[in-house]
Amino acid sequence: MSWERDPLLAKSRLFFEQAFDETPDDPKFCLWCSFGVEVLARAALASISPTLLAEPDKEHRNLLYALNRGSERAARKSIGTAQVLALCNELFPEFTKDDLTATLALVNRRNEELHTGDAAFDAYPPKLWLRGFYQSCKALASVLGENLDTLFGSEQASVAEEMLAENRNDANQRVQKRIASHRSVFETKAPEEQDNAKREAEERAKALAYERHHRVPCPACGAVATVQGNACGKEHVTDEGGDIVVRQTVSPTNFACLACGLKFDRYAELEAAGLGGYYTRRTTYSPEEYYGLIHPDDIPSHVEEYLASRMEEYDNE
Repeated sequence: MSWERDPLLAKSRLFFEQAFDETPDDPKFCLWCSFGVEVLARAALASISPTLLAEPDKEHRNLLYALNRGSERAARKSIGTAQVLALCNELFPEFTKDDLTATLALVNRRNEELHTGDAAFDAYPPKLWLRGFYQSCKALASVLGENLDTLFGSEQASVAEEMLAENRNDANQRVQKRIASHRSVFETKAPEEQDNAKREAEERAKALAYERHHRVPCPACGAVATVQGNACGKEHVTDEGGDIVVRQTVSPTNFACLACGLKFDRYAELEAAGLGGYYTRRTTYSPEEYYGLIHPDDIPSHVEEYLASRMEEYDNE
């Protein structure tokens, strides 16, 4: 067991790497993120002194262990996660009350997932916690003289920084005003016109789904709209009933509703509209398509095409 800064920081990176290997709709994504941010907070305290992590006891066994003076055979105990986060808030101005609240919410949800029969993360999608998680990690990383790039890797850090780039309050005000405006205009239309617009939007969204758009409800008019985004992380490939299914994590960047005309083109706006967080793009291939194979029934035609091309080549010589 080690309460030193560097091993704890290395472990948090390992947890984050494991998290980003999962798809965002998998409960393990949130679980690994909660592990990573807790260990990151412990690394921040250890950067001042490992003794801050020692649970007080009358014989000072935990304190002695933190000072590398205790017995390796003796049981040792560190302080609880809530106390770790409270100390980070008290000791590091970078780790604000908002960061404390966001991190505690994630850790409490983790505890509910691990210690009860509830599927706690099923009702806790990334759009509810991801931005706060990134902000907390950024604050703790800065305490350690690190950044999101060294913590997550360049690809995930770029996604995180994009989410954090815009002032949340400004985005909320702007987005809610835009939603209310489009809702008001849409509601002035006759019921039949509204129904036709929603029906056309749904048909268009179905078609766009084959072009890597993701269907979501419009926050203004309730029609089926779509978002697009940037792929991040590795692909997850599975064999499902003979089909090859590829799942890819996507960070949304654009939203459009054909029915009422509402549009957003920044992550902060999507988050303010309740459309933030990662989503998973699912693409299904046949084995022949995915691996570039030739179906046995098609071999004769491919052979004929090949021979014909060779004949043309010889005729031109």
